[in-house]
Amino acid sequence: MTDTRSTSDLVTLSQPHSAAAEAYRTVRTSLDFSSLDRSLRTLVVTSAAPNEGKSTTLANLGVTLAQAGRRTLLVDADLRRPSLHHIFRLPNSAGLTTMLLDESTLAAPPFQVGPVEGLLVLTSGPLPPNPAELMASRRIEALVAALRDQADIVLFDAPPLIAVSDAATLAARVDGVILVVQAEKTKREHVQRAKTLLDRAKAHLIGAVLTDVRLDRSVGYYGSDGTNP
Repeated sequence: MTDTRSTSDLVTLSQPHSAAAEAYRTVRTSLDFSSLDRSLRTLVVTSAAPNEGKSTTLANLGVTLAQAGRRTLLVDADLRRPSLHHIFRLPNSAGLTTMLLDESTLAAPPFQVGPVEGLLVLTSGPLPPNPAELMASRRIEALVAALRDQADIVLFDAPPLIAVSDAATLAARVDGVILVVQAEKTKREHVQRAKTLLDRAKAHLIGAVLTDVRLDRSVGYYGSDGTNP
């Protein structure tokens, strides 16, 4: 089946002056303020339920971080429904699972170059039969530490929190978590459940990103073209 997702999801590149692109830059600025008192070098981006825009959010945030001069690494840690290789149109023959299974790759990770200078992508690699076990293994801690040394900031695209345990497990091993919430779709009880799961994992939730918001054109963004995010 053909995947319709592509680099068109990267509004920060295709429509850099749009309200949506400006919104991602605002998230970038919020991260700067959030890191004043606590280092935020490794972050998980996830959602409560599937199809709420977490991967698109992560990809666009990664672009804006790289555009600001930071060496940014995007890691597809959704080992059930990976999408970063689709968004960036990259091969997926090697990636995160390669590093988890082959310790020698920690010294030479199979990174791929993104469309912006300073942006690197680590795709999922071949999908394993046991993603939850891989995410709970001790190798993950070593991997997160190794990747942290490879970039100024590392963003992990994790599966939805209430669907599987992978995201909460990974969230406990990074500096912070961004929860993506889709306007008029995400259920309140799902967000509450996601927050509970993060609390149980002792993960640090630094904030939420609301996607698909209807823009009031009478207000808009100063200097934007009024495009809906």
